[in-house]
Amino acid sequence: MSGKRLQGKVAIVVGAGSSGPGWGNGKATAVLFAREGAKVLCVDLNPAAAEETVGLIQEEGHEASALKVDASDPSDVKTMVEVALARYGRIDILDNNVGIAKVGGPVESSLADWEVMLKVNITSMFLTCKHVIPVMLRQFEAEGRGGAIVNIASIAGIRWTGFPYIAYSTTKGAVLPFTRSVALQYARQGIRANCILPGLMKTPMIVEPLKGVYAGGDVDKMMEIRDGQCPMGHMGDAWDVAYAAVFLASDEAKYVTGTELIVDGGITAKFA
Repeated sequence: MSGKRLQGKVAIVVGAGSSGPGWGNGKATAVLFAREGAKVLCVDLNPAAAEETVGLIQEEGHEASALKVDASDPSDVKTMVEVALARYGRIDILDNNVGIAKVGGPVESSLADWEVMLKVNITSMFLTCKHVIPVMLRQFEAEGRGGAIVNIASIAGIRWTGFPYIAYSTTKGAVLPFTRSVALQYARQGIRANCILPGLMKTPMIVEPLKGVYAGGDVDKMMEIRDGQCPMGHMGDAWDVAYAAVFLASDEAKYVTGTELIVDGGITAKFA
């Protein structure tokens, strides 16, 4: 994809780095946003990962910059918005990609793990929306256009996926009503909010939390098993999420808000 679907827009991609070698959802989304004409602020807790994404974007001749941010920290998020405005003058797109997962039910999971996943997976979205929405409201009052918010949830928030992820499933499930609430509150003020629900995806994020519960730690075998769980015979990848995000962020989706776009190769249809 290389076009102008986001021309003239400024995007913040929260979680724009990758947790390991390869393409994570945020990394692919940031690159695709830039290819479609957006100026991108690539935000990540790992500054080296954010810089890597920026380097890929700049190598292709597009505009981006990096910023280290803990999206669960109110001060960091406030600074993020200030930096975006200082560098680019506006914010048209907020893409919330941060998320962590650990396997375990309520008995096996520690309280510390539960609390950190609440902070990272859902409180971060509350904080980014808290500070970005006022900017979008000012833009709407001045220009008649507000902005688009894309939140990354998961089918784990609506379906059992084979292993207990009590904190991950709960927090990703919470993204849906959170997004609907934002969408409906600001529907008349030019702000759209939607979420994407990826299914079983082949991204760096899945390796660490899952390699110990599949095939005795054999990562290649784990990938093979997960491919076999998908109706299409293979997992999706970060680009599948990124293409969905470009659509929801673009004016092509100008009448789409408060909805959930499932990107799962048919898994939820199979087990509906």
